[in-house]
Amino acid sequence: MKTDLRVAFFACVYHEVDGVASTSRHFEAFARRRELPFLMVHAGPRNETTTAGPVTHVQLRRSPVKVPLDQAHEYDLLFWRHLGKVESLVRNFQPHLVQITGPSDMGMLGALIAHKLGIPLAASWQTNVHQYARSRAAAAMSFIPKAATAKTLDAVEQLSFRAAARFYKIPRLLFAPNQEVVELLERSTGKPCFPMSHAVDTTVFSPEFRNRQSGPFRIGYVGRLTAEKNVCSLVRLEQALLAMGHRDFQIVVVGKGGQEKWLRNNLRQAEFTGVLTGEALSRAFANMDMLAFPSETDTFGLVVLEALASGVPAVVTASGGPKYNVRHGLTGYVANNFDEFIAFTATLLTHPELLSAARAAARRQALATSWDRIFEGMYEAYERCLLPAPAIEHSVFDVATS
Repeated sequence: MKTDLRVAFFACVYHEVDGVASTSRHFEAFARRRELPFLMVHAGPRNETTTAGPVTHVQLRRSPVKVPLDQAHEYDLLFWRHLGKVESLVRNFQPHLVQITGPSDMGMLGALIAHKLGIPLAASWQTNVHQYARSRAAAAMSFIPKAATAKTLDAVEQLSFRAAARFYKIPRLLFAPNQEVVELLERSTGKPCFPMSHAVDTTVFSPEFRNRQSGPFRIGYVGRLTAEKNVCSLVRLEQALLAMGHRDFQIVVVGKGGQEKWLRNNLRQAEFTGVLTGEALSRAFANMDMLAFPSETDTFGLVVLEALASGVPAVVTASGGPKYNVRHGLTGYVANNFDEFIAFTATLLTHPELLSAARAAARRQALATSWDRIFEGMYEAYERCLLPAPAIEHSVFDVATS
């Protein structure tokens, strides 16, 4: 790939343990490998600017005046204090395009700077915020009968999506992690949207890290322990397996979040590891027998790819993006309802020959993924859309107030 494009990338997260942060770090690493002019801007524990070759890395400290979005993500109400410094850095870098990863404090800063400097803006849709809003509202109203909250939850979801779609009308081009969301955004915003998949480092996540040969069947979950991840289903799964007479299994929960206490109180055969990183996370994945990922709101589900790379088949729901990562009946199963989710889990638990075949197929699928191909595709999309803008184009403030 040969390109002279200069990209300024504003990452909502970078140091955190999630799919968006991982993608951001891999994108910067891709630019370093290819020696592409690249400006990475993200939040972190201190203010720092470093340059190595064509890549400039800018870290901005958040203030104490911030709103927690969950246990790992925050919104700094005073983040605009960095505007002058970052605008100057962007002006000196002279990018052809600014890319943001969402409507965070960092994303809004990037969008405003792009507007002020007249630089084309691209944005990634990383999270189904409308479904998250519905899940959290449902959790907050759990004491009310479901029949009485249905209309309220529908309204919360619809209003949240409209607000998000209004923001995504601002950029010139969009990226989304699966075809379902690509089509939804094109219909809702009228902007071109391109698929932006994910890959996995198959040396970091590998069956070679497995160091257990026996013991109970290990059903793993990796991710935040929050309502939008549907983690309460792990309790239903355990209860169903016990009712079927299965005893020789253990649920391994990797992560932290607001529902951890409830899970600890309600799971009988579980191990809680907390958040794991590095080799500890690689080993935890490899020592699982299957991944149970009941989320219905994830747009992609990077942990599913990490499990497959570790030789671990996954059972996922038919809602959201993770279903695109699993080849049903080959590298795991896609469940249309929770009864199927239970049945597919029981199938892997009781059929070692199917499990062995799925483990091998999962690893082969992961080996076929490539971050380089994904980022090359993004640069191709940049070049396709960096044509002269239409004669009449709404500004940030036109869209925001229309």
